[in-house]
Amino acid sequence: RQDVLVLTPWLAPIVWEGTFNRDILNAQYMQKNLVTGVVTFAVKKYWFFIEGFMSAANKYFLAGHQVNFYLFTDNPEQISHLQMAPENHLFVITVQNHSQWQDISVSRMDIISRYIRSQFQYEVDYLYSIAIDVQLFEHIGVEIIDTLVGTISSWQYTARRESKSYETHTESQAAIPKGEGDFYYTASFYGGSVTEVYKLTRACFKGVVEDRENDIEARWHDESYLNKYLLYHKPTRLLSPEYYWDEEL
Repeated sequence: RQDVLVLTPWLAPIVWEGTFNRDILNAQYMQKNLVTGVVTFAVKKYWFFIEGFMSAANKYFLAGHQVNFYLFTDNPEQISHLQMAPENHLFVITVQNHSQWQDISVSRMDIISRYIRSQFQYEVDYLYSIAIDVQLFEHIGVEIIDTLVGTISSWQYTARRESKSYETHTESQAAIPKGEGDFYYTASFYGGSVTEVYKLTRACFKGVVEDRENDIEARWHDESYLNKYLLYHKPTRLLSPEYYWDEEL
């Protein structure tokens, strides 16, 4: 494609429709006998999205490959029996309901890292965190698989660097210095190898804890820390805004 940026300045591919051959990638992926995990959170009113998200993810996310879905919820009794593809497995994990949605947002990083250490590292090779209110309409395949993967926010793709929604509070652990920043990444879809996702989530939650001790709250919560981390730990692959498009655009 000539109409979009397909390579970052550090030579990581940016995946757009038409920039890959899924048949070739599927054949390569199959030979490795890999398992990919998906983490999603349905807390408080977000249980409403469970059935739609899971039925679409079961159909469209790495179809034909083994996927473990880890659904964290404070309301497990709301989950009806979901019919999964033979190669997919759903694990429902009960999680505490925080009073503030911001607390839920930033605690996700801590929860993911703790479960990687205790469980996920033994069950999956790659792990992706996807927001429960994301709607999947098309196939998302093994073109997303890489060591460290970030998704470019559709709202921020064309914004100039100084207009991007980075944390500007200089005392915050999520702050990005003026004049720095590559892309603005959404926290609604990121992932990579289970080892790299562990490093990312640990580092982000460490920043949250330090800021809380100093009575600082980052502008966009876990997304702010994610952007800070990916500035200094460059993603090995980026997913284009096509993977997280906002219908309002």
